[in-house]
Amino acid sequence: MANKNPKNLDELCINTIRMLSLDAIQKANSGHPGLPLGMAPSAYVIWTKFLRHNPKNPKWFGRDRFLLSAGHGSMLLYSLLHLTGYDLSLDDIKQFRQLHSKTPGHPENTRTPGVEITTGPLGQGFANGVGMGIAERHLAATYNKRGFPVVDNWIYCICSDGDLMEGVSYEAASLAGHLQLSNLIYLYDDNQITIDGSTDLAFTEDRTKRFEALGWYVDEVQDGNDIKAIEQAIRRAQKVKDKPKLIRVHTIIGFGMPAEGTNKAHSDAPGDAAVRETKRNLGWPEKKNFFIPKEALAHFRKAVKAGAKHEKDWNALVKRYEKAHPGLGGDFRDIRASTLPDGWESSLPSFADVESKATRAYSGEVINAIAGAVPAMLGGSGDLTPSNNTYIKSSKNFEPGSFTNRNIHYGIREHGMAAVMNGMALFGSTIPFGGTFQTFSDYMRPAVRLAALSDIHTIFVYTHDSIGLGEDGPTHQSVEHLAALRAIPNLNLIRPADAHEVREAWRAAIKHSTGPTAFALSRQKVAVIDRKKFADARGLHKGAYVLAEAATKAGKDTTPKLILIATGSEVGLALEAREKLQADGIATRVVSMPCWEFFETQSAKYKESVFPAKVTARLSIEAGVSLGWAKYTGDKGANLAVDRFGESAPAEDVFRDYGFTVDNAVKLAKGLL
Repeated sequence: MANKNPKNLDELCINTIRMLSLDAIQKANSGHPGLPLGMAPSAYVIWTKFLRHNPKNPKWFGRDRFLLSAGHGSMLLYSLLHLTGYDLSLDDIKQFRQLHSKTPGHPENTRTPGVEITTGPLGQGFANGVGMGIAERHLAATYNKRGFPVVDNWIYCICSDGDLMEGVSYEAASLAGHLQLSNLIYLYDDNQITIDGSTDLAFTEDRTKRFEALGWYVDEVQDGNDIKAIEQAIRRAQKVKDKPKLIRVHTIIGFGMPAEGTNKAHSDAPGDAAVRETKRNLGWPEKKNFFIPKEALAHFRKAVKAGAKHEKDWNALVKRYEKAHPGLGGDFRDIRASTLPDGWESSLPSFADVESKATRAYSGEVINAIAGAVPAMLGGSGDLTPSNNTYIKSSKNFEPGSFTNRNIHYGIREHGMAAVMNGMALFGSTIPFGGTFQTFSDYMRPAVRLAALSDIHTIFVYTHDSIGLGEDGPTHQSVEHLAALRAIPNLNLIRPADAHEVREAWRAAIKHSTGPTAFALSRQKVAVIDRKKFADARGLHKGAYVLAEAATKAGKDTTPKLILIATGSEVGLALEAREKLQADGIATRVVSMPCWEFFETQSAKYKESVFPAKVTARLSIEAGVSLGWAKYTGDKGANLAVDRFGESAPAEDVFRDYGFTVDNAVKLAKGLL
């Protein structure tokens, strides 16, 4: 192998990235050296010649965004963050992949300063970037004025063969091409190697033609070490005003390693001998680990001074903008801070004279009542807008030339929609919500899980939440999905019972900015609950609350002999069953339990007040699987549930056939006594 000694400062800096990454991976005895060594030149060009960022203020709003969709190459990003002066020390680098470190195996936005998105599951970062592009375009169209480009951000992304193979990236790329998101510049690491071997094993399509067909501008760099060619390609891309851009960079995976260009260079620590040989090949001191040449560090650290100037200049621009456009300037200041407007909650509907509707219909009414007061809200649907009731009627469609509008048509791309929403939330200053049928939450699950892991403010609107979907049958009827969504940590799943609980669900979701919220909303009409007679719906914020207290025949509250626990459309059934049980002299309490996650945060005293330990006769009523309900019903309770797939028939017939009737609920309840 020819010696590849660094010939100039640029090559020295690039090899610094490579060797810092390799030493960290070898010390951890775990990691992926292939991408950091192969893509170091591309990343170096982006970070030193194009990226506007401030290492001392990683959250500065005016920054460009850099995304590493191929998150397995995380040491590339960590090396850049350390070298350019972020709060990531050399000791942090040495703790790569160790317990509680700031350098986990795949990047996490909540753990490491400068990491924009949590990546690792391939394709997610690619789609997140499309969401960031949408958010940037919307905010720019909304707030920029002639001479005041206060929102002007590039989204740079490094993606891999694996990213492009994943279906979610195709969904997102198709949407980006349709929307002409010209603020996206993606560098594709085309090293022709995957874990199994050559990409020819499974990936032989013409990627260039594919992306051109999707409406992208595509350029190509034949030598991934040619930094001049990489820079020129990015400059050409920046001049294209009506398309997202993909630059196909032909690289050698694990450049400089003995196993370069093979799948053996992709993952796992190479071993001490291979590290020494790699250092010899790149003209690096063999016996020095974590060696950073002074001249290289000085060059990288210019980012600190340059970043401070970028932010200073931008702040001055914003100050002039606020003076020239005081009203808009104030709005821009609030939305950057993700501050909810004063008094927004007063726009929530009271539902004083409510009629029986599906909870999805009430949700649509709430959206349109608060959209004017919460301008950060951007809505959409996976081609089910009339069914999901997610359209903001005061706005129009988000399209090229109309980026101020707030309704996004995602098309039939549920997975892409969720990942794009995550990107919008991660960009900041937007609260994205998107709808589909609850059964299709399966298509979205990887992105929903990452939203929860990333602590971001996304709202997933799932309608048609049970066998109440009816005629479309078991393929579309959600059965196990409530349990599946409840299993995701840090995701609040809310299944509201009536108009008032829907209002409170939206109040909770808008205010909860440190994690995602999912709604489970009905297709069928639900009972009208008299809130003058029964408890206030604000009990929703505690997760479970006593909706109707047990009473004596004289109508006085008393200690319950039986507790009926219900969610969503089954709460009305529980109230009717209570009437019959009370008439038979059985003191019955009804608990509405719209959100298990909220309930679990309550004090032991409050939990006991809702579910007294001495009252062991408990029946849960929910049109989903019984999994998980034993925690609340106990070993002496029972569950009226759906532990098999549904049927194709009118909803009322399916409910009756599956035992969701007042008489059956009463029978099951009495059996507990």
